[in-house]
Amino acid sequence: MKVVVIGTGYVGLVSGTCFAELGFDVTCVDKDAGKIDRLRQGIIPIYEPGLDEMVTRNVANERLRFATDTASSLKDAEVVSIAVGTPTRKQDGYADLSYVYAAAKEIGEALDHYAVIVTKSTVPAGTGREIKAIVRQANPGLEFDIASNPEFLREGNAIFDFMKPDRVVVGTESERGKEVMAKLYKPFSDDGVPVLFTDIVSSELIKYAANTFLATKVSFINEMADLCEKVGGNIEDVARGMGADTRIGPKFLRPGPGYGGSCFPKDTLAMVNIGERALSPTTIVEAVIAVNRARPHRMMAKINEAANGTLAGKRVALLGLTFKPDTDDVRDSTAIIIAEELSRQGAEVISYDPQGMEQARAILGDTIAYASNEQEALQGADFAVLATEWSVFTKLTPVQYKSLLKSPVIVDLRNVFDPSAMQTEGFVYISVGRSPVNALSDDASKVA
Repeated sequence: MKVVVIGTGYVGLVSGTCFAELGFDVTCVDKDAGKIDRLRQGIIPIYEPGLDEMVTRNVANERLRFATDTASSLKDAEVVSIAVGTPTRKQDGYADLSYVYAAAKEIGEALDHYAVIVTKSTVPAGTGREIKAIVRQANPGLEFDIASNPEFLREGNAIFDFMKPDRVVVGTESERGKEVMAKLYKPFSDDGVPVLFTDIVSSELIKYAANTFLATKVSFINEMADLCEKVGGNIEDVARGMGADTRIGPKFLRPGPGYGGSCFPKDTLAMVNIGERALSPTTIVEAVIAVNRARPHRMMAKINEAANGTLAGKRVALLGLTFKPDTDDVRDSTAIIIAEELSRQGAEVISYDPQGMEQARAILGDTIAYASNEQEALQGADFAVLATEWSVFTKLTPVQYKSLLKSPVIVDLRNVFDPSAMQTEGFVYISVGRSPVNALSDDASKVA
């Protein structure tokens, strides 16, 4: 079975590579000739654990290839997957579908045989109908079907999520299209993975509904963390008690600096806009967005508390710049906002991130300094802010932190450490949704 994937961004590259791993003949197409040349050389444009080895292996086995020409790549293709970007439109928060529509037009003009044109990109409800119209207009005599096949990949765990999914969702319009998609996902159905067939609009909505619900859990637990700080509760206990309920589950109940990355910020905004257009407001999602937008300011309040209200002239070790570990993605990362705000308030910021330094530098420039490792970032800093829970930061012991920092003060936005252990080691320790530890004397309780 020949599969063509249009777009070599995060979704396209991971999906195409994993389909090749399953034994399909896959061509990934992108207009960026330089990017395609680098991929052919084994240079991967994103950081995703295990992806580079999988690309190299499948290219060597001639199951995966990269191309810039759509027309020649479509020869004999049974499935053509559109996996281009759908960024947020600045003017209204809606998904920018210009890349999707351009891909659909090009496919329609080039395709000369029956195939299923699959939308892998995250698109608003009704986009499948628009793609069908575009292809039909470009090639009135073409026989084809449209399908929606949303992805549910977590950055940092994308290969596992693709190869071992909870479910596969496919929206189709015809029995023939369903048969082709069933063939594509037969390795999963044979392994017991549910393959859920729906209509196209429902499939398009499932991705948004899933992501906005998960974002809701994140914002909800962060609100509960704020409440715990006010009334004296412990959010870790609250989350554990909630998550033990099988109707709720423990995932996405970790308090912190808020959600970021390529999906939740974009998809929540798009869902609100979809509801507005349909005259069916998604008011819960609006509240989720409001809570998350306030998160960086709440985190800065904690940092100012550690600095005794004055950041000017303080040397701050900012640990982590990506929105989560095991990715190089800094999009909508609270750590980037914190870095900007620390600098604006006069702090000397030195940061380290194992994968996101180059991406962060493109945004922050020289407003902060960049360390070559975690020890360099911590050495001589007045205090540390742990913004992303990379293992290089969580593996350091409190004793090691204490030996490097000028003052034993940590603001932990990921609740990595045990407050009682930090108190034993003599730290001022401020976390999220838990009572702060103030182990030093009143005269030196925070950074002087």
